[in-house]
Amino acid sequence: MRMVDIIAKKRDGGELSTEEIQFLVNGYTDGSIPDYQMSAWAMAVFFRGMTPRETGDLTMAMAGSGEQLDLSSLHGVKVDKHSTGGVGDKTTLVVAPLVAAAGIPVAKMSGRGLGYSGGTIDKLESFAGFEVERTREQFLQQVRDIGVSVIGQSGNLTPADKKLYALRDVTATVEAVPLIASSIMSKKIAAGADAILLDVKVGKGAFMKSIEEAETLARAMVAIGSQVGRKTVAVISDMNQPLGFAVGNALEVKEAVETLAGRGPSDLTELALSIGSRMLVLGGLVQSVEEGRSRLQEIMSTGMAVEKLAQMVEAQGGNKQDVYDLTRLPQATITHTITAEQDGYVAEIDAEAVGHASVGLGAGRLTKEMPIDLAVGLVLKKKRGDEVRKGDVLLTIYANEQKLLQNALHELEGAIALSTKAPAVQPLIYKIID
Repeated sequence: MRMVDIIAKKRDGGELSTEEIQFLVNGYTDGSIPDYQMSAWAMAVFFRGMTPRETGDLTMAMAGSGEQLDLSSLHGVKVDKHSTGGVGDKTTLVVAPLVAAAGIPVAKMSGRGLGYSGGTIDKLESFAGFEVERTREQFLQQVRDIGVSVIGQSGNLTPADKKLYALRDVTATVEAVPLIASSIMSKKIAAGADAILLDVKVGKGAFMKSIEEAETLARAMVAIGSQVGRKTVAVISDMNQPLGFAVGNALEVKEAVETLAGRGPSDLTELALSIGSRMLVLGGLVQSVEEGRSRLQEIMSTGMAVEKLAQMVEAQGGNKQDVYDLTRLPQATITHTITAEQDGYVAEIDAEAVGHASVGLGAGRLTKEMPIDLAVGLVLKKKRGDEVRKGDVLLTIYANEQKLLQNALHELEGAIALSTKAPAVQPLIYKIID
């Protein structure tokens, strides 16, 4: 085979064979296919698309390009959860211990944040001493012992995807749905999942801005799951405003613990229960979403969910008392409030602007090498649809440097819009695709 023929075939709208896709993935991984040819192929895919069979083959080829985690030694159906990212999205911090407390093993690899999309691994490091790098045997043994472990992604997991992702970023082909879908699903499959729950975010604070775009991506990923024999469900959820109230690493950890205790924001609690209950169905633990929800609510009410998080923190080098005494988590030195200038209703909270403000404070990073400040961030006091009076606090900013506080205030100009009438109610969950 020749790469130039494969490029031409896709350019002209042809369907690549399984062997051709394996050839290009192998060749790009080992360096025999150069960036410029892979760039041409990616652009052809951008314009011509891929069939579900092609996308499935690309996913499996990338999943097989490096290490694959074998979870077969763990009892039960292993259900993985993935979010496409957003502002204040601390769902994994809630769902992982909650589902594990119900009896579904959670062996999860998560990433660090980039830009305003926060990373689960960064948030977990708010617990002093928490170890995100674990050997494979440590990782598996912890899941056998307590049912849950969340660690950083293996360095040699899907190397083909890492190379292709970096290339897409600089060749204007990031938005190609088959390439997004295969990138996400290859990592989930290489990480050993039997079943996959996808939280596809949509709105101003998400990568997918419209319901149509989000549904296209969700259906593509569910189709891949079906193609390669993994039960897959996608939840399309709102990201026009931040999820919950807290944005920033330690602040989000605090909110996640409150949610596990049954005292969290209504939207975060609802999303966690919706995702968690479907994970229980995928894992064969319950027959219906309603049964799963009831079981998870009971686990929250008994304190088992908080205890499971404490067990995970302790098993990975942290102090479990940090879970029970949230004042032990990193604290910012400066607080600043933004108040309402008039009576009315919160009509809009620009999730993207809030996300950029958190990055400006130091809670996120613009490059993978940037350090982050675990203590800083923002906490909303009002959400879309809430009634406010002049002088009411709309949000509180937590900072460690005056200069960075000013950066955040600049980003937040106009981010919270008030109106004289209550806005129309927007759903938290738009669609479930399975």
